[in-house]
Amino acid sequence: MPGSMETLNDWLARAEQLHPKNIELGLDRAKEMAARMGLRFDCPVITVAGTNGKGSTCAILESILTHAGYRTAVFTSPHLVRFEERLRLAGEAVDASKLIANFEAVETARGDMPLTYFEFTTLGILRCMIEEKPDVAILEVGLGGRLDAVNIIDTDCAVITSIDLDHMDYLGPDRESIGFEKAGVMRAGKPAIVSDPMPPQSVIDHAAAIGADLWRFGHDFNVSGDKQQWGWSGRGRRYSGLAYPALRGANQLLNAAGVLAALEALRPRLPITAQAVRTGLAMVELPGRFQIVPGEPTLVLDVAHNAHAVAALAENLDAMGFYPTTHGVFGVMADKDLAPILARIGPMIDRWYFTDLPTHRAAKAGDLLASWQAQNTRTDVSGSVHANPMEALRAAIEHADPADRIVVFGSFFTVGGVLEHGTPRLQAKHLLPGG
Repeated sequence: MPGSMETLNDWLARAEQLHPKNIELGLDRAKEMAARMGLRFDCPVITVAGTNGKGSTCAILESILTHAGYRTAVFTSPHLVRFEERLRLAGEAVDASKLIANFEAVETARGDMPLTYFEFTTLGILRCMIEEKPDVAILEVGLGGRLDAVNIIDTDCAVITSIDLDHMDYLGPDRESIGFEKAGVMRAGKPAIVSDPMPPQSVIDHAAAIGADLWRFGHDFNVSGDKQQWGWSGRGRRYSGLAYPALRGANQLLNAAGVLAALEALRPRLPITAQAVRTGLAMVELPGRFQIVPGEPTLVLDVAHNAHAVAALAENLDAMGFYPTTHGVFGVMADKDLAPILARIGPMIDRWYFTDLPTHRAAKAGDLLASWQAQNTRTDVSGSVHANPMEALRAAIEHADPADRIVVFGSFFTVGGVLEHGTPRLQAKHLLPGG
């Protein structure tokens, strides 16, 4: 048994070695481990699945429930800068020492069971959450739903944010098959909130097949609004005159609508006040989700890394107004379908800075440049390659005028790479006298 003096990074490095594959979907190993470890929550559990919007949905839930006076425990993945961000207890990233103690417990229970990195760390984090005895637990699904390790916990309310094409190697080739995987987090007799306004039939069918209580956007709950404020109506309850969520972007209204439906469905167990809803929406924060950092030039950070998320990013950029030049820092995993990403955001980016990322799953910057060149039809744009996100950002700052904007987007590694030493505040190179 390893000594408890090891650092969190030692444990994470060990977890990476336990199983020959990065990702192996299936619940058998995790279920067996959960039984050995006696993992079960004594509080309501909300499980959030979906292609995009999961992190934002968890953050809005956490903010409203915290303002309602509940102690929250939130598990999200991946992290931007530090692993500890994956577990927030009462709004703060967990202390590494707490994780180490729980990873030791997983290691003890494991014997010779081969667990993937995600399984090992998920079991440790779940145990840590249970030990903290929160009032409510919020679990974000890492990949898919049905076979994701998070799904060993029976949820009290499932939320499915959006269903789009991503991780097709694992989840299937189209929205119907991906929808079926996401629907795997639903439980019989329990509310299942679908914030996607046009869910695949597979989601609706699965809810009916297992007898989940399906709440659909546009059927069981809806939104209305003008430029200043918005309203929500659901089964038997309305909220009017709400401030827009503090997270920017048009898609956040769908996420917030799903959150209010989930809280309405759980009202008998987790009553909340209208004031908590108002304050929670106004105060929610989440780095890297269309995060605009004022400065010269303006900096935009967004973990958009699939076609659906990049389309939302492009719309949000469009709504920002005019900038003479937009510089794009971009790095992404090798399994992403680049063509629709480049086609959608290409017209808005005047200078590209492609970056390598510190993981073997990433696309090489040179390959990204080549893919971009192959489909680029504009003569007024340029592209360059960089060894890491910070170098790419520095190059962008070097080439940018004060009135420009720099958009850093793609993988969590890309955005996390420029946040490593805190949020960069950009100050333009001012002209020297006589310059």
